[in-house]
Amino acid sequence: MDPDIQYKNTSEAAVAGVRSLVGSCIRSGTVKKLVYTASVVAASPLKDDGTGFKDSMDESCWSPLHPSFAYSNDGLTGYVHSKTLAEKEVLSYNGRGIMVATLACGLVGGGTILSTMPESMGVLISQIAKKEGRYQTLRFLEELIGKVPILHIEDVSEAHIFCMEDSSINGRFLCASTYLSSAEIASYCRQYYPEIDMAEEFIEDSRREISWGSTKLQEMGFKYKYDIKGILDGSLECARKLDGFP
Repeated sequence: MDPDIQYKNTSEAAVAGVRSLVGSCIRSGTVKKLVYTASVVAASPLKDDGTGFKDSMDESCWSPLHPSFAYSNDGLTGYVHSKTLAEKEVLSYNGRGIMVATLACGLVGGGTILSTMPESMGVLISQIAKKEGRYQTLRFLEELIGKVPILHIEDVSEAHIFCMEDSSINGRFLCASTYLSSAEIASYCRQYYPEIDMAEEFIEDSRREISWGSTKLQEMGFKYKYDIKGILDGSLECARKLDGFP
């Protein structure tokens, strides 16, 4: 190991970053609540022994750190580890001098103010765009989480504001308006965008029957504005503007 490198891996660095962030908030004496943007990759409904999936995905699910996943690589495995350990670390401070709410967000699409396409949106429409690398990431998510939780960027923003404005909200929340397979994403695009040719190698049906069991955010009063149509239509429109997509 290089003695000049402070951390052994990205997971160690992520946890240290959380400790530094929360410590600064507490020491300030003025920050009463922290809303932390997490990722659904930390909420896999895989059973602890990796033999299969639970019946549903909700806030009680945590990604196992050791099972291997199809379509994985060192970068994706490290991402899952760091996101899982970092979210657990930040939640451990809840009620200890600060209130903490984590929003484990799904794959985000719908639009952007950036001049380039966000990676999450690129992964979401990778089947249509025929981007092999991004499609491998989409399939990895499906193998890790069972299906793919998605939501619109505007709902992401509104969910964060909602959690900040309600002082009673704390703890862990999954944040996604739709939970579907990559085959269902392909089916939607084929139905509503028949002019787009989609190669068969980008369509694989896992045929998993896993339900989305998270309702905590809605029970607190939050309402999602966008469904699958708004998310995918917005993503494709954005892709056409940014990348000259057909």
